[in-house]
Amino acid sequence: MSSLDTNETLRDLHSAATSHRGDRVFNRVITGAAFTSLIVLAGIAIFLGLQAIPAFQSQGLAFLTTTAWDINTDPPTAGIWGMLYGSVLLAVIALVIAVPASILLSVFMVFLAPPKIAKILTNLVDLMAAIPSVILGLWAFYILNPPAEEWQQLLNQYLGWIPIFENASGNFLGTPFIAGFVLAIMMIPIVTSVTREVLGRTPPELINAAESLGCSLWTMLRYVALPYGRGGIVGGVMLGLGRALGETIAVFFVLKLVYDTNWYKVIESGGGSVATLIVSRFGEVTGPFELQLLLAAGFFLFLGTLVVNMIANLIVSRTGRLQK
Repeated sequence: MSSLDTNETLRDLHSAATSHRGDRVFNRVITGAAFTSLIVLAGIAIFLGLQAIPAFQSQGLAFLTTTAWDINTDPPTAGIWGMLYGSVLLAVIALVIAVPASILLSVFMVFLAPPKIAKILTNLVDLMAAIPSVILGLWAFYILNPPAEEWQQLLNQYLGWIPIFENASGNFLGTPFIAGFVLAIMMIPIVTSVTREVLGRTPPELINAAESLGCSLWTMLRYVALPYGRGGIVGGVMLGLGRALGETIAVFFVLKLVYDTNWYKVIESGGGSVATLIVSRFGEVTGPFELQLLLAAGFFLFLGTLVVNMIANLIVSRTGRLQK
């Protein structure tokens, strides 16, 4: 072996060693960041849990099963059942609106739109995801409310025989429908980005095979693209749902907070969520006990979001195993 070959071999070995060393450093940094995130989350959970103990001892299970919130009584009465149910109701309304819109928009961007149009739409969707919640809340309060009130009047006029579209009071402001619509607008960029990325990774040979068999676009989507990306789409939906459950400011601007349970009337004025309860009462705290009650409400909101994320991980992992 010549000296030139020896030098090249040594350089290759040095480069490989440096590369492996860089990979090890990168892996350690990523691992450290992951563990740091877990430690921070655990610290938040422990802090909220400890603060929630006195409130839970005082109220018992009634804290989760009642809707009253009156700190001035003796003994004080506080419950978050109406807020918990309201959080779920708003999330369901947002899902019903956001998921079909996101999937249709993603299909258009990936399979139908010209490349230039698809690139513009991709940039717009990414830009929408970066809009702060307070901006969306102000937009909804000043711009969305008037047309949304007319939409709800039409729903009540023509579909009022359906219980969810019934409104006996005639007041269409501050309804769960408007709040859910705002949450849907916030979810659409997240779900669309993930769905577009997943559909864009569908193997071209599968698409070409479906087209060669004479399948229409709908048939190809139904039997090829959507089943292939099902796990990623579900993950994107759950990611958007996580934002909907914890959103505060935007909902606070457009929803009339009431402590009663609005079971099913989505266009009836009044509703609530745990996050809006906390932000509305935080500035009017009457004492340390009410602060503990609000922290306890935050603790259960934290647990609910954690459960949703765990369910999302189970669904995504199970879908991935079925695809294999």
